[in-house]
Amino acid sequence: MTKAGHVYLMANRRRGKTYLGVTSNLVQRAYQHRNKLIEGYSKEHDCSLLVWFETHDDIQDARAREWKLKKWRREWKIALIEEGNPEWRDLYHDII
Repeated sequence: MTKAGHVYLMANRRRGKTYLGVTSNLVQRAYQHRNKLIEGYSKEHDCSLLVWFETHDDIQDARAREWKLKKWRREWKIALIEEGNPEWRDLYHDII
């Protein structure tokens, strides 16, 4: 049986800095970002708003999607967010 996975984007504000990641537990991972429990880029740039995510049945598929998105231009990632979340609303409370 395969484990599900999520690709997600965190942001510090609308059209601000973004962080792209993958996880098998989106609620836990978003909580860690929100509370600055993870050292690195997202903590340094206050990327604490969950603005986009995509769920995959298999974590390997989620990882493959993350690698593709990491190669995308910033404008494309912004368009991806705004397609489903034009207000850049924090989606954390939608998933808990």
